[in-house]
Amino acid sequence: MGVDLRQVVAGILTVTMFVMLGHMIKRDHFDYVEEKFPGDGRGALENAKISKEGLFSLAKKGGITDDDQELKPCWSKPALDDVEQTEGFVLFSLTNGPEYHVSQIADAIVVARYLGATLVVPDIRGSKPGDERNFEEIYDVEKFILSLDGVVRVAKERPGKLSSRNLAAVKVPNRVTEDYIVEHVEPIYRSKGNIRLATYFPSVNMKKTEKKSASDSVACLGMFGTLELQPEISEVVDSTVEHLRTLSRKTNGQFVAVDLRVAMLEQNGCQGDESGTKSCYNPQEVALFLRKIGFGKDTTIYVTESKWDSCLDNMKDIFPKTYIKDGIVPADKKSKFLDSEGSEYEKIIDYYVCSQSDVFAPAISGLFYANVAGKRIASSKTEILVPADISGSSASAANFITHYVSKKNHMAYSCFC
Repeated sequence: MGVDLRQVVAGILTVTMFVMLGHMIKRDHFDYVEEKFPGDGRGALENAKISKEGLFSLAKKGGITDDDQELKPCWSKPALDDVEQTEGFVLFSLTNGPEYHVSQIADAIVVARYLGATLVVPDIRGSKPGDERNFEEIYDVEKFILSLDGVVRVAKERPGKLSSRNLAAVKVPNRVTEDYIVEHVEPIYRSKGNIRLATYFPSVNMKKTEKKSASDSVACLGMFGTLELQPEISEVVDSTVEHLRTLSRKTNGQFVAVDLRVAMLEQNGCQGDESGTKSCYNPQEVALFLRKIGFGKDTTIYVTESKWDSCLDNMKDIFPKTYIKDGIVPADKKSKFLDSEGSEYEKIIDYYVCSQSDVFAPAISGLFYANVAGKRIASSKTEILVPADISGSSASAANFITHYVSKKNHMAYSCFC
């Protein structure tokens, strides 16, 4: 059987594309508008046509940058002796999916430590009524408790003595500060003795702040050092990633993960505004973006959409190896982990696959993008490309590396160095 030279060249170009991204991370090409993606108005692009020779020469000239080095935790584990201990408890629930869980965990640990209170292992609540799970159904509870040893006391079960008389509901903003705790939380805790905490999100931006705080190391530990998947789910994620790498033989086992959920696209509109910024991109726009920055048709694409939608056909026309979970998750695990649309298990699989992929492209701006970026930065996987409308036939991928990496302004860079 004859070999199609075009397929060979396409495969070479795609492999080279992955290599190039490893050398582009340090460049600083665009600014970010909070909760918006840049559109045509972002500025001039490199519109020179990408050729086989050009990609190879860029890859060879790349060199090793600081971002190629493995990052290490910058924080030191605080000691429990530094805080006056009290008799009360801090309760909370994990809600809305893993991208929220990491922030909710961090805030609860910061509050509990500041108050000298005992943190109660949370339950997990989905978006549908009655969708409740124990913590250990998704996360490793023993490792969670061990990670906080010497930092904050942890109770595995809710104390039976708690009631509405001695338990107050308290809301705190994401990335809660000590000043906020002193003014809004501590007086209630001292009065009631126990609190049930809920985190709200006035912003989904995860940029690092210049102001330093004594609780920074606690927040870093909470976000990046406490949550690990329980073994069965971890195995499903690993099997899914391995399957995607097997399907990516022509690209050296490398694949792209795209966060793209049709319901959110329809809800947000994705039309952009007068400044040329957009908060999301549809499947065809994302596919054209990836093709114009150099990804070939042999590229394997993992999409976070739960069920195949006809709008994904446009992406599959450009990238035939486009898959959703149903075609990748091991068959013997589907009944449990893909049982219903929007389940917590599906969100977990998406979050961790996107965190482990060779390239991540968020089609939707939001907390999923921000916290996946943080997890990837923590593991030195900084190849994160923000989609945009490209007017020409091609452009440099370096123009679209997330500001979280190009400017090193994600809070993860306060925790890892």
